[in-house]
Amino acid sequence: MKEIYKDYLFEKHILISEGMTEEKHVFETLFAIAHFFGVKITKGRELVRCEMVKELSKRFGENVPEPFYRGFPQSVRDLSAEELLFDQLIHYFNTYGLGNFDEPGHSVFEKDFERAAFQEDTEVQEFVIQTEEEAKDAVRTIVNDLLSGSRPLNERQYTLVLTFIRDHIESIPDIVSKNTCVRLLIDTKNLSLADSLNLSDVMKIVDELNYRYYHNENPKKLNFKNQDRKFLTALLDRIFRSEKCDIRTCYEKKQLWNGFLHHIHYQPKNEEAEIFVHAMRTKGNESVYSEFEKLMQESRCQQAAELLREKKGTSALLRNMDYIISRMNKEEGQRFCMEFPEDCSTLILLQLLFRYEGKQRKDGRIFKFTQHNLMKVHYETPEESEKGQSRLTEKQVKEVGKMIRSKLSEKLRNRLGKVYIEPSMKNYALPLAENTSQGGFGVLSKGSRIPIEEGKKLRAFTYWEKVNDIDLSVFALTEYGNRREFSWRTMSRHQSGAITYSGDETSGYLGGSEYFDINLPEFKARYSEYRYLIFCDNVYSGKNFNECFCKAGYMLRDWEDSGQVYEPKTVKSAYRINCESTFAYLFGIDLLTNEFIWLNIAKDGNSRVAGDTTLSFLTDYFHLTEIMNMYDFFSMMAEKIVDDPMEADVIVTDHEIEGAVEAEIIREYDFEKIRALMETVK
Repeated sequence: MKEIYKDYLFEKHILISEGMTEEKHVFETLFAIAHFFGVKITKGRELVRCEMVKELSKRFGENVPEPFYRGFPQSVRDLSAEELLFDQLIHYFNTYGLGNFDEPGHSVFEKDFERAAFQEDTEVQEFVIQTEEEAKDAVRTIVNDLLSGSRPLNERQYTLVLTFIRDHIESIPDIVSKNTCVRLLIDTKNLSLADSLNLSDVMKIVDELNYRYYHNENPKKLNFKNQDRKFLTALLDRIFRSEKCDIRTCYEKKQLWNGFLHHIHYQPKNEEAEIFVHAMRTKGNESVYSEFEKLMQESRCQQAAELLREKKGTSALLRNMDYIISRMNKEEGQRFCMEFPEDCSTLILLQLLFRYEGKQRKDGRIFKFTQHNLMKVHYETPEESEKGQSRLTEKQVKEVGKMIRSKLSEKLRNRLGKVYIEPSMKNYALPLAENTSQGGFGVLSKGSRIPIEEGKKLRAFTYWEKVNDIDLSVFALTEYGNRREFSWRTMSRHQSGAITYSGDETSGYLGGSEYFDINLPEFKARYSEYRYLIFCDNVYSGKNFNECFCKAGYMLRDWEDSGQVYEPKTVKSAYRINCESTFAYLFGIDLLTNEFIWLNIAKDGNSRVAGDTTLSFLTDYFHLTEIMNMYDFFSMMAEKIVDDPMEADVIVTDHEIEGAVEAEIIREYDFEKIRALMETVK
């Protein structure tokens, strides 16, 4: 089985038993897996293979470089700020000046320090073992669920889908997301995939091709090769023959169309193409949005809303809801809410719920949007705020939010029969917009909260290859956005029992690594004004993450400085950062509640130093589970919530649980199943 399939199933806690030979040392292998990695096999024990020990070592992390301070962290805490600073200067001089790659550096002041080797107390991680046939069926189900979703996929999910499509090109499932369809069309050059697209979607293809192949984000400046011009010409010809020519929508990007048609020297080959080319090259704009804007300027808001819904669909209407309601009088606004469209999708309702029930900012709005699976953030300026006329009153926001929750409840009611829901599912956020996320073991949806066990320290780590230096940093944040930086630039002054930095083994044949240890009680006592901690990774060398190898994650360790610096069995998450950017937000800690918070966001930009980036927009993710979480979502869909999992048709849980054989099990990491439920509930 291909490595990409095995990797993805590993993230679902599935190991694949390959080969026909019978394992002679079943007990010994199971014991080794449990002892070294804290993994318990709950199903398929008879399928275990001794090769799985090596496989788990690879996937949890092997040959992870030791950090700069070998005795990290206890021996480091005893060093003065001057000694730490001097250590760093020597180390960087050796690395960059002398090119000394013989062995990892260590402190010239550090006394001999030997860790006691002992068994750390860790939670068991539950895995199952499947045959190759079972694994193939699991992959097919995952891919079908991913392709049934209307939202864009993250890079990990898309790579899985692309590999599957190439392997099974003769039986391609329906592709709902236009974003996914566009990317697959470009990567496979299979023109039949365009049959589900409209003419207006060609500009999405041009933009994606321009960015992926030519690293150009400006669609007004095209410089395609001849082979790409021929591909796009053939694509246009096919669409013109399919009668999917939504010319009115194309008017919205008329200027871009003109430039594109000229660049590929397009010659119409049928009457439909002639009409379109003429329309794009003559004066006038007949787009729906042009007519909509004219009606809004004439204060004919009701007619404008009806036009948008009829010509562009319910989703377009709802995305312009603030603009429309803010221009209506009280009576019109009430009527708009009373006549809220019945055909709105569950996914759109959920997005709106977070929009209207989320924390409203009083110091200027923050606009978050994604392009090419990277997040862009814009902070509203005072001038923009003063000019803005689409802001709803606090009362209007509450009324709309209440109405949306009511509509969502009606749409979801009695969809799933009898459901058992583990109370801990309240900690997990819904996977609404995960396309900027990195995929890997232990990854959860943005905003999910994991309680940190009392008596444990959190060790955040990153390690890398094929690049000189990647920096892990921590920022303490107040409720109001004030911050303090903990990084390689500041830690010589901040090392303490509250927060300890490993120093970095910046380069060498084995790569490099960095760690931070956080003692939550001590940190809260020492820095009591701060509420949150934010962990970030940036490539100081200037390369994008997808041009090197980098993993990040966290361990929960016992407080005694024991065992190895990197203990696979204590790893709760280890995921590959492979975005086309030099910067990524990893995760956070809520110091008030002692909870780990998932962020996992690939940020657009080329920041090489963490202190140059903004952080306040991240606090939006800290409150997602308060608005709607997995427990709430499945409660809405349940015909009846049962206390006994043996009675349930659907079991929603974050650990292995015994239920009826025919019951469907949904785990906290089953993003594909949950997203499919959001899409199928119309």
